[in-house]
Amino acid sequence: MSAYSPSASLPFMPMPGLPAYPLLFRSETEIPSFFVQYRWWEDEAATVFWAFDPREIQRVIRFGLYSNANLPRTILQNRDPHTISAILVSLVDPEETPFVDSLSPLQKVEEILRRCRMTRPPLVSWDWFPTQRDRDMTPRAIAEAIDAESHLHFTRISFEGLVRYSLTFTEPSVEWFLKQHTALYIHLIHYLQMFPEDLPRYMEVEQHLRSRSPFAHRAVHQCLRDLRQAVPVRTSSPGFEFISGPIQQLFLTFPPSLKDVLKVLSVLAARFQRTYVHVREMNWTKPFMVDFSFLEGLTASTSADDFAKTITGVDQDCFSGLSQKSFVEPDAIIKRLLVTWELLSMAVWECCSGLPEMIGYIQEVVQSLYNRHDYHSFAAILSGVCKYNNSFLKIHSNNTTTPNPVLPQLAGLLDPAENFVAYRQEFETRPGIPFLFPHIREYQQHGPPALHQLFQRLQTSNLRSNLH
Repeated sequence: MSAYSPSASLPFMPMPGLPAYPLLFRSETEIPSFFVQYRWWEDEAATVFWAFDPREIQRVIRFGLYSNANLPRTILQNRDPHTISAILVSLVDPEETPFVDSLSPLQKVEEILRRCRMTRPPLVSWDWFPTQRDRDMTPRAIAEAIDAESHLHFTRISFEGLVRYSLTFTEPSVEWFLKQHTALYIHLIHYLQMFPEDLPRYMEVEQHLRSRSPFAHRAVHQCLRDLRQAVPVRTSSPGFEFISGPIQQLFLTFPPSLKDVLKVLSVLAARFQRTYVHVREMNWTKPFMVDFSFLEGLTASTSADDFAKTITGVDQDCFSGLSQKSFVEPDAIIKRLLVTWELLSMAVWECCSGLPEMIGYIQEVVQSLYNRHDYHSFAAILSGVCKYNNSFLKIHSNNTTTPNPVLPQLAGLLDPAENFVAYRQEFETRPGIPFLFPHIREYQQHGPPALHQLFQRLQTSNLRSNLH
């Protein structure tokens, strides 16, 4: 890369004698090729802006899956002023209503746009530099530091930006990310030209980076090759394939409904943060999971009780092979049940985080599962809602705090005090499909008698009469 020009509209003309550098990254080659004959999401975006659902308008603006950046502004400015006021009022807190009333129609449109767009983390310049002090560090530690810096820059790209980029829209934060990894190349080649005795150390650094950031690895690898070091030829693959490939596949296979796919993306945004942003060490090869089976079942159900009935039927099949031996020597059945319990809990948390308007309906599902004595999915789904609600704490005058209440008449069953004593007392009188964790702990504490009691109660339950 020649150099970074602060003006994207003016081509950079290198001065005589100014070194030029190779263009290591081009944004269009860092994702799998993607072509569709009909980009239905762009046409549907305009339709949503003429509709009356503020949540749908908010999601369309948030993800911005349209080529014309002024599309929402142009359409909203041509809508009825009363409609614009109603949309804005739905986006603000009640105490802000006087502020909304004081705005002109054009100002209200700008305020809608501002409130619907996600706050983007500020872009930062590459801040790791090779120094003589690094001689006290092992090559692995240097590789870890470079990888951490690369991950920091990755976190500055929003999920919404990555979705746009995956669909071949221009995304400035991606362009900046790639430029910063070229900056790493420049920093490193200057350093190694000054201190060539450190080349063997960075040969080892390159080896450790092979399983880390592909962008950082490419910068170090190219630097060593340009300095005529004997490093293996690297196989080239799109650096963002792990995230862009699954997103592209989602759009290729999803029914053409922008409203529905944006709901899915809103939920997946929470998963993206947990998987790639709020992690100590980035896994650059882990494909982004775009499964949304819980949300799909939730939105496809005719009622909360209908969805709970479906879940209970699945649970009955999954528990059918459970035996006392499963607890003594944990087998594939009980391991699968424990894993799917955790996955369901996290899927509910993602759904609450991405679509908080669905929480009320999810709580109805929880109530229905309780009524059906399905404590397995009842506990998983309720725990997911509680995970979300635990972030919204009420502070009391006696220096204590409590989360917002979630089904207070049932939430006590998830109190882990004394090995979920409230749940175990409930299970004694209303046996059903069990919440396994308390029973496993009870077996660990009291041995086989705890299992005998559990399976005796299960035999009295119409739901679990097929357990042996």
